Amino acid sequence: MPPAISLRPAALAAPESGIVALINHARGREGLIPLWAGEGDLSTPAFIADAAAESLRTGETFYTWQRGIPELRGALAAYVERLYGRATSPERIFVTGSGMHAIQLVISALAGAGDEVVFVSPLWPNFQAAVGLAGAQAVEVPLQWSGAEWALDLDRLRAAIGPRTKAIFVNTPNNPTGWTADAETLAAILDMARGAGIAVVADEIYGRFFYAAARAPSFHDVMREGDPLVFVNSFSKNWAMTGWRVGWIEAEADLGPLFENLIQYSNSGVATFMQRGAVAAIQEGGAFVEEQVVRAAKARQIFTSALAATNRVSISAPEGAFYSFFSIDGIADGRAAAFRIADEALVGLAPGAAFAPHTPNFLRACFHRRLDEVEEAADRLARWIRRQA
Repeated sequence: MPPAISLRPAALAAPESGIVALINHARGREGLIPLWAGEGDLSTPAFIADAAAESLRTGETFYTWQRGIPELRGALAAYVERLYGRATSPERIFVTGSGMHAIQLVISALAGAGDEVVFVSPLWPNFQAAVGLAGAQAVEVPLQWSGAEWALDLDRLRAAIGPRTKAIFVNTPNNPTGWTADAETLAAILDMARGAGIAVVADEIYGRFFYAAARAPSFHDVMREGDPLVFVNSFSKNWAMTGWRVGWIEAEADLGPLFENLIQYSNSGVATFMQRGAVAAIQEGGAFVEEQVVRAAKARQIFTSALAATNRVSISAPEGAFYSFFSIDGIADGRAAAFRIADEALVGLAPGAAFAPHTPNFLRACFHRRLDEVEEAADRLARWIRRQA
């Protein structure tokens, strides 16, 4: 029976999340260790929650600045300067209702019907859905897996850019693979964009979760003034604020009126009390972020070593982010395996097909949890894998 109302084909075509399907299947199952979602197990620190609560107590519950309160935009500009050694004006910062909201706004500003956005995959599936909902087409450039590391073929990326391309989307460190572009690769991508007259959208949300240095290489390291470069980021990962839904865009200041309008016509600004919490995160949360990265590094070693020891897993320690993306010998359908593992081993994983069509045999585990839980989950997985022989 046809629907009573007429619906947009792009909305109807939005795919079901392969991650959410698995979570819905096993959510709340007693004893299950959930490694499926892209978040840690720590609640937001008290100093952040207290700042938001104090804002509520003082009555900051009215309409707010569309671009973000001046205190948060200033704190974010100072944060960027501290982290990358590059002076940044608050006029380049626009506060959004999550990193996903930032991506949607940037896509809606750059691409529409008939346009293309090139992206490096595997990738968090929400990006492709956002492009599709905008009426544009996402053009995939797959990372290459050697069995020991992931690598980007720059010639293949260059060949994907065509007359309808409006932007290149790069997530580094990457979710789900952990691939992290070096400065030379970032410079080459930015040079491609300059030459083609298109934008680079840089998703560097995992830039602090890098295991070879204090932060990952960034487009901030290679950019020049006036470059066609837009950053999207979020408070979710660094400060354990996934449920807060606060993010930001960093872009040329002259794009301010554009993003102000797009924010006005979407969520009309992030609640002031949430932004007060975000200010506290930026100004007081340095030690918390560092502690999280140290713990994630230990978890990374525990998980990778346990699965590699089975001699039946294609896996390597990720360079960045906090995911392990791996395949199991003899397993061709990662989605079916993820359901079986949830049922039989009580470990929740995300299927690789959710991130790219060319990784249907892969699985993703988020190891950003208590070390004893990571060790137990890895042990359960290793035992399940050995039983498949």
